[in-house]
Amino acid sequence: MRLVATGLLVLMAVIFLAARHFDHVHPAIGYVRAFSEAAMVGGLADWFAVTALFRHPLHLPIPHTAIIPRNKDRIAGTLAAFLRDNFLIPRVVARRMQRVDVARAAGRWLADPGTGRGRLRAGIGRLAADILEALDQERLGGMARRALAERLRGLEIAPLLGRALATAMQEDRHRPLLDGIIHWAAKVLDANEHMIRQMVHERSGSVMRWTGLDETLANKIIAGLAKLIGDMAEDPGHPLRAKAEEGLAKLAHDLQQDPDKRAQVEAFKNELLDNPALGDWWMGVWESGRAALLRLARDPDRVLAGELGGALRQLGETLQGDARLAETINRFVRRAAVGAASDYGDGIVRLVSDTIRGWDAQTITGRLENAVGRDLQYIRINGTLVGGLVGVVIHAADAVL
Repeated sequence: MRLVATGLLVLMAVIFLAARHFDHVHPAIGYVRAFSEAAMVGGLADWFAVTALFRHPLHLPIPHTAIIPRNKDRIAGTLAAFLRDNFLIPRVVARRMQRVDVARAAGRWLADPGTGRGRLRAGIGRLAADILEALDQERLGGMARRALAERLRGLEIAPLLGRALATAMQEDRHRPLLDGIIHWAAKVLDANEHMIRQMVHERSGSVMRWTGLDETLANKIIAGLAKLIGDMAEDPGHPLRAKAEEGLAKLAHDLQQDPDKRAQVEAFKNELLDNPALGDWWMGVWESGRAALLRLARDPDRVLAGELGGALRQLGETLQGDARLAETINRFVRRAAVGAASDYGDGIVRLVSDTIRGWDAQTITGRLENAVGRDLQYIRINGTLVGGLVGVVIHAADAVL
């Protein structure tokens, strides 16, 4: 655009010289001469004005030129004040956020993430995948494991377990647990009949083994145990069930009130956290989760077509249809935005101001000139053409008068 604007100015100069040379040929040549002469004046004037913003024209120290380099610190302060007064004051952020419906916008996207959002979703997916692959997974997983372990060490779990067990017993939600234990005992008995028979055989006398009474005794023991387990499974009021419930109730009380029991649970918890096997298990869980996130980031369409996609679409429909939930989310987003403006607004303003002040004159001149770019050259072009038209009007008025 500089070449176009400068070329137009040179063209006007050539036309002026040609028109001046052939001025006597026809009176109309005078209008061409007037146009080109005024166009050169207008083009040069606007070239001077545009250049004076960023540098000294022809490197001459003319007063009131190189305006931007001389005033870059004032520009930095003005721009920072503009950002602070129009964008980063909490009340301004709150007022602007009142018109933003984040919940329903998110709901529309979740309900139909493919509508006009393919490039956005693909770009976000690539960014997430690049971040996950760039991070040191072993170090990150270790950090997460240590953070979780520290949180668990600081949490006394015995009272929590005791309250949970007591609440479950009050609401009869412990019965499935007892049923599961009874069924497990039945399976253990079936799987270990041979061990019971072997124990009876080894501890029986030679007479019992010779007469086969050891086998009969083993059968009686196994049958008795099987009948006991069966009766417990069928009868909710079985005495042994009542004894088990008494034991669970005592365990719930001890977990909450008995210092020794609480210390035992804490010791077991700490021993478990210190076990390397738990760390290996956690790293496996972490790696599985990271792999799942990578699959989601690399191929969101396939993942969104499954159960996760259905859940997200249902969430999107809920956000669009539930006004109270949407208002709650929007209120949270507004408070977060206002809090961010309150906490970090001054820091952002200082960052902008200090960054601009830290630029040298050539840097800020080049960046602003490139940012405005083509429009500056259009000013020169328009000045050339408008100046030429004004010259034609003046020449015509002079001819009439």
